Amino acid sequence: MVAVSGSAEASGRSGHRAGPGGSCRVLRVAGPLVELEYVGGTAMYDLVSLGETGIPGEVVAISGGVVTAQSYEYTGGLAPGDVARPQGTPLSASLGPGLLGGVFDGLLRPLSGSGDWLSPGTARGVAEERAWPFVPAVSEGDRVQEGGVVGRIRDGGPVPLRVLVPPGAGGVVERVASEGGYRQEAVVAVVNGTEVRIGTTWPVRRPRPVRTRGGEREALATGQRVIDLLFPVARGGTVAVPGGFGTGKTMLLQQIAKWCDADVIVYVGCGERGNEMADVIAELSALEDPRGGGRLADRTVTIANTSNMPMMAREASIYTGATVAEYFRDMDLDVVVIADSTSRWAEALREFASRTGALPAEEGYPAGLASAIAAFYERAGAVTTLGGGQGSVTLIGAVSPPGGDLTEPVTAHTERFVRCLWTLDRDLAYARHYPALSWAGSFSRDAAALAARHAAAGDPAWSVRRDRIASVLAEADRLADLVDLIGITALPDQERVSVLAGRLVREGVLRQSALSAHDAYCGPDKAAALAEAVLAVVDRCRELVASGLPAATVETVDFGPVLRAGEEVGPHDAEGVRARREAMLTRLGDLR
Repeated sequence: MVAVSGSAEASGRSGHRAGPGGSCRVLRVAGPLVELEYVGGTAMYDLVSLGETGIPGEVVAISGGVVTAQSYEYTGGLAPGDVARPQGTPLSASLGPGLLGGVFDGLLRPLSGSGDWLSPGTARGVAEERAWPFVPAVSEGDRVQEGGVVGRIRDGGPVPLRVLVPPGAGGVVERVASEGGYRQEAVVAVVNGTEVRIGTTWPVRRPRPVRTRGGEREALATGQRVIDLLFPVARGGTVAVPGGFGTGKTMLLQQIAKWCDADVIVYVGCGERGNEMADVIAELSALEDPRGGGRLADRTVTIANTSNMPMMAREASIYTGATVAEYFRDMDLDVVVIADSTSRWAEALREFASRTGALPAEEGYPAGLASAIAAFYERAGAVTTLGGGQGSVTLIGAVSPPGGDLTEPVTAHTERFVRCLWTLDRDLAYARHYPALSWAGSFSRDAAALAARHAAAGDPAWSVRRDRIASVLAEADRLADLVDLIGITALPDQERVSVLAGRLVREGVLRQSALSAHDAYCGPDKAAALAEAVLAVVDRCRELVASGLPAATVETVDFGPVLRAGEEVGPHDAEGVRARREAMLTRLGDLR
């Protein structure tokens, strides 16, 4: 929940003065842009309370005696001469165990149970009023370091929740509460004079500190074969998913949210249509958690900043999502942030920049667009936390280029800063090939490091399979234009087999049905078995043609047992795939 009035904890770390400053007058209102009189001590990114209703805003510029603020709510009714009160603290999120399973707006205000419209300045919700069962993990006189565990939340949800010593604190435990139920704002320990509460606050634009970054890279399993086999992402990595309208971005991101092996999912609907967000929330609530039962929504934090909500709250929503992810990361959890879409966040930056008169750059976006994108993706990473544990934040951002133009500024700049690019192809989507991931336009900079991890885990053939599949697809793509020009029958037999091989890989391995009970998720063993089965069939076809069998005869074979294996055997049934592979190879052997 957004801390519209800040807190001593947040203000102390940010370097701002504690407590609100004096009041001032509104000078001008232009949509979300509000100009105010300068009050001594006001600093960049301070919160301000606008008008009698307390509309929250944030200082974005100070020039002479004028302060420019961006409003996070509708400014209708706000007029020059109205009172404004600088708060002296940055925009901060209230973090606590009540986040899991909740639905919030872009400022982390709870939407569950709210009316059609949030009241201006709303900061607190039902989630904060619950008493959380606290179990102390330290005793008076113990020494704890910053980020250390002082207690745990019992029955807090499907993931372990801890109460941590705030960054910058540490020392002797002077007091600790007994086991019992406490509200989020309750003080449950005092460490070297610092109060430790069930909940905490943190400025959303400031990354939470860690001890070290980096280390061994481990793959984030998504359950989507085209990703896990060809374009894998490491835990703590960054991904961009560009694609035009109708290419399946939202569907792919929903599949990753449902099936990836993260501990916590933070789903940020940044400027999404309301009906799409309603579908996401309904599906997460209805889906059983594959990690142990219950609802998947119980380990998901949904930030629903839809297209009809205030434009500048959309700009803040991705920082809010990153701050929530870092909060759970510091509990030694692996978190995935899905931002759909960063293009609409960039459009909010462009709209506000035009109102402030900033010098426009490419296509009207502000000149600092590349820096803003880089700063967002820099908040990802696998880290050693202040408490000495291991956690990660993986950022996956959808990009919606207008007209599918992948050279536009948001897509081009994002591609520079991410580790993986999963480009969605319109032709594949229209051919009903899902996920419509372009193997020619995508990449993974994590693949080499993850190949070594697979080898160390007992699968040294992972990189060989990946290279062979990529080679088959590249050769089939090279021949596709020739087939369109002269027809398949004009090609030599070995090249006809290469075209057939490309089809078998596309339909038997890369295509995956999100609606299939067996194929919506694919385990790593089954994915490897499918790839090996198709490659073995391709090798047998090449051997038959090399021995003199006409390619036309091979093309008439029913390859259905292999092509349908993905949908007909269970998500972890590698043995079922291997049985179909042997049956298919036997059938091909009968052609001799």
